[in-house]
Amino acid sequence: MTKVWLALTLRLLGVVAASGLLGFFISPLLGMALAIVVLAALLASHTLQLARLQRWLKAPEQRDIPDAWGTWGNVFVELYRMLRREHKAVTRIQAELEIFSQAAEASPDGLVILDADDRILWCNRVAEQHLGLQGDRDHGLLLTNLVRLPGLPDLISAGREGEMLLHRPSERRGAVYSIEVIRFGKDRKLLISFDVTQIERAENMRRDFVANVSHELRTPLTVITGFIEHLVEDSGTDELTKRQLLIMDEQSRRMLRLVDDLLTLSRLEGEVQSPREEEVDMAELVEDLRLEAIRLSNHRHTVLAEACEERLRGSREELRSAFSNLVSNAVRYTPQGGRILLHWTVHEGRGYFSVEDSGIGIAEEHLPRLTERFYRVDRGRSRDTGGTGLGLAIVKHVLLRHQASLEIKSTLGGGSTFSAAFPGWRVLPAVLPPPDALQDADSRLTTKSAS
Repeated sequence: MTKVWLALTLRLLGVVAASGLLGFFISPLLGMALAIVVLAALLASHTLQLARLQRWLKAPEQRDIPDAWGTWGNVFVELYRMLRREHKAVTRIQAELEIFSQAAEASPDGLVILDADDRILWCNRVAEQHLGLQGDRDHGLLLTNLVRLPGLPDLISAGREGEMLLHRPSERRGAVYSIEVIRFGKDRKLLISFDVTQIERAENMRRDFVANVSHELRTPLTVITGFIEHLVEDSGTDELTKRQLLIMDEQSRRMLRLVDDLLTLSRLEGEVQSPREEEVDMAELVEDLRLEAIRLSNHRHTVLAEACEERLRGSREELRSAFSNLVSNAVRYTPQGGRILLHWTVHEGRGYFSVEDSGIGIAEEHLPRLTERFYRVDRGRSRDTGGTGLGLAIVKHVLLRHQASLEIKSTLGGGSTFSAAFPGWRVLPAVLPPPDALQDADSRLTTKSAS
């Protein structure tokens, strides 16, 4: 840059010196005219070079670099070198993008990239097959308008890692896909679809086997418990035999509970159709569960409940079964004199049913496996309390059928909190009483105050 300014300064000084000498020795007017002509020639030359530069920048080619003298020649060469570097960088990036694109197309899973407004930016061929999309046609369109799946908008907006949704497209009978959404970059989302059809078929075979075996076991167990009950009540049975029969009765009934839980779990796992839904009055359900906890506890614990007025869309029967399992666990693992608290709250649009207890608590390493079938933290204690090891597995499957999740917080020796978290679209606003009912209540209050 210094050389450029130096050359320009020398040229201007040369023009000024020549004009000054001509004006001093011959005529001032002639010297001024010379200066004007020389400066005009320089200006015309620079204008010509600018025009050449403009034409060349529209299609820069090495063989077409304009001939230029001095500084302009250096400018053209440096511009060309810069463009060459940029061209190489662009070529390298394009090659890398092509590799990534080929890798994404080779993926066995469906991939869809969404922008901040959940519009489709790109998808691979597998995603087109799984979700019925067409990349070119659907670019820029809202995914939720193209894929009609209950719970998908909430899954996309939440973008919580680990949450998944099953998709069974009607046009591909028998196919099952698992959908997960991952956030990345600035408000971008990556939707991944996995083909779990074979896994689903294997699960169906396993469920059918368990259900069939459970059905076959239930009938003889019912007969056995009936005979044991008859023998216990028989006046001719001596006390030692009665005690032995009572132990047999307890174990056979425990086996019946296990079979019933297996049948319930098989039914929940095997039902493809969504549960028959209704508007569940959660305040009423929480109160029913509180009374149930008191009966199970036989007044050995303090049982409290609090519920907001919002309702929940779902199957009351299934929800009651799942919540009842959480309540019975709290009663079973809370020592006498402990406290059990039932909550129904709405936070940030999501609904939460929670069972909080002051029981023995659970060590952190056991928490991830609690919903596994037959998983027991303390096997001996579970048997003593009559647990089957399937209660939380039933809870998990009921919640999955309601697009909900189970959140567990526990401290060893400090109690536990089990929370069922429901998506916002399942939470319904509270029903306000009709105006007539409010007026009647006001009038009764006024009458009571007056009296």
